[in-house]
Amino acid sequence: MLKSLFLTVALTMAPLAAVAQTPGALPAVTASDRILGQANAPVTVIEYASLVCSHCGDWHRTVYPEFKRQFIDTGRVRMVFRDLPTAPAPVAARAAGIARCAAPNRFYEVIGTFFRGQEALFAGGPVAPWFASGVAASGRTQAEIDACLADPATLEGLRASIAGATAAGVEGTPTFFVNGRRVTDSSLAGLTAAITPSPTPARRR
Repeated sequence: MLKSLFLTVALTMAPLAAVAQTPGALPAVTASDRILGQANAPVTVIEYASLVCSHCGDWHRTVYPEFKRQFIDTGRVRMVFRDLPTAPAPVAARAAGIARCAAPNRFYEVIGTFFRGQEALFAGGPVAPWFASGVAASGRTQAEIDACLADPATLEGLRASIAGATAAGVEGTPTFFVNGRRVTDSSLAGLTAAITPSPTPARRR
């Protein structure tokens, strides 16, 4: 049941990509989102990413620590991570499911663990220990994770995230939005420029 449930994601991703929705309609942030930072932060940064995406992993290992220090920890930004599994879809989907099933305050620790473990995985390492590392960081037992993964609501949440990415016109990972506007430069400098308002030129008298 558990295996077939998440293999279903791979089979349903293609139909979801063809769903007729208005391009650019970025779904609003809701209580179902995985949010890091203060709820009343003036800037919302939404990231669509896949846990098996090498570019996503590189961003989280090299840019995210300083981004978090400068913007999230200081209350300037609330970060929202949304799933968009990429090939191999069953692996990405199961990893996403494990993160979704983690204790609420452990979600970002789980995805960080998966991103840090990508190097060994991409070097040909077995996938089972990679999954196990996420479970170990989740604050849940293996049995609790398995029960959560078997819950159809977990798959539905993942499918809703994929559908939301389609609605927003997201075609690759990682993709970032700052206060609803897509940002093409995801470097620290690029995100800083998008987050920090440009000074208004003084009017000449």
